[in-house]
Amino acid sequence: MTLNKVLIIGNVGADPEMRYTPSGAPVTSFTVATNRRYTTSEGEQRDEWFRINAWNRLAETCNQFVNKGMKVYVEGRLTSRPWIGNDGEPRAGNEITANEVKFLDSRSGSDTGNPTANGESLTQAAGDKDAEGLPW
Repeated sequence: MTLNKVLIIGNVGADPEMRYTPSGAPVTSFTVATNRRYTTSEGEQRDEWFRINAWNRLAETCNQFVNKGMKVYVEGRLTSRPWIGNDGEPRAGNEITANEVKFLDSRSGSDTGNPTANGESLTQAAGDKDAEGLPW
């Protein structure tokens, strides 16, 4: 038996960005900062950031309601992705493929258009798949 599950609570760092795969599947990406701090090898203090990717209906809902600064709970699967830095050097980063996003605070208070204004949870629908064809 194996398990790959990540849970984080933090603040959204920037408004989400939505795009579509060549097959037409929507994906929304945003970053979340937690209050864990670490020190770099140069002695600089930094916050811990996570890149979140939501797919399909969850992507559409996150794109509509997630805003910079709001506190969110994210549950999903941890994925490592290689990338090339600005200096041309190969790097690796961790991302969370979300299967549940819950808004922990409401910026507009009684916003009736917000599906989580009453603490409702947004989850990836059964049958939805991400870019790797995996459910959620």
